[in-house]
Amino acid sequence: MSQESLLNELNDRSREVFRRVVEAYLDTGEPVGSRTLTRALSEKVSAATIRNVMQDLEFMGLLDSPHVSAGRLPSQLGLRLFVDGMMEIDAVKPDDRAAIDQTLGNDDPDTGVLLDRVSTALSSITRGASLVLMPKHEAPIRHIEFVSLGSDRALVVLVFADGHVENRIFTPPPGQTPSSMREAGNFLNAMAEGKTLAELRGHLSQQIRTRRQELDILAAELVESGLALWGAEAADPRLIVRGRANLLDSELADLDRIRVLFDDLERKRDIVEFLELAEKGDGVRIFIGSENKLFSLSGSALVVSPYMNADRKIVGAVGVIGPTRLNYGRIVPIVDYTAQLVGRVLSGRKG
Repeated sequence: MSQESLLNELNDRSREVFRRVVEAYLDTGEPVGSRTLTRALSEKVSAATIRNVMQDLEFMGLLDSPHVSAGRLPSQLGLRLFVDGMMEIDAVKPDDRAAIDQTLGNDDPDTGVLLDRVSTALSSITRGASLVLMPKHEAPIRHIEFVSLGSDRALVVLVFADGHVENRIFTPPPGQTPSSMREAGNFLNAMAEGKTLAELRGHLSQQIRTRRQELDILAAELVESGLALWGAEAADPRLIVRGRANLLDSELADLDRIRVLFDDLERKRDIVEFLELAEKGDGVRIFIGSENKLFSLSGSALVVSPYMNADRKIVGAVGVIGPTRLNYGRIVPIVDYTAQLVGRVLSGRKG
């Protein structure tokens, strides 16, 4: 049944009981009982009547009944229905707005330093863990080089036309020699000039297929493995995570789940997927529990929004992760405001 159909199934009393249960849960994290609701409802009804309504809501899949309590909690479906159809979004509080503005007020030339400050402020304001995905470097490539660091370690160095330099240590395919590394570098440099990394990567697979006979097998393997460091599988340090300690103070399930979440955040896995969550549409997106594939095992919630450059192209994202009982009404506008502000500041530089 669609969310619209579920909402249409609720009469005024059911809708108010459901809303009160969700709001109380988001406020306290505790199951809500019928006696508590009798004092809160605008309509004076008995506890028995409220219990019947709550049972109906549970049958519809909107509420859950914990084994240790007679009270009810919203289910994941219930939280989704509330967030999409019934939640009231607050305005960003002046103090929160000022704290975010202050992080971007300093004209620091280093985008990484600026976004680190944004991430720290976001975690402090929301009391969750903040995530900021930095923009990729999009300048044309000037030079690529592979350097051996031993039998099982190598360095790939990228020099961009604007002087920016990036390097990654990786495990090369077995049997690499200095000559195969030179050949791989020469092959890439011959086609890299004037191309961005994304353009080069799109061009590479076809070139390797058509020119494999010209390229030593070892060098071909090195090209593929070296450039993969900047692909979707990369353990790319573009993701800034701050405020993990805040999760220890939250009601985020249990310590085992927190350990899983910490492990994901520490390894910074699936960074590109994090961006893809935001790329599917402008504005804030909310992922609750198992909807959040990036951190689904920890039973958490993710509020994320993209930010754009001067050309209105999505280049990064900001987000907050925490327990499913996040104060969505407050955090959604904070994340939205932060993403828009970051986009404006970065667009005012060189886009």
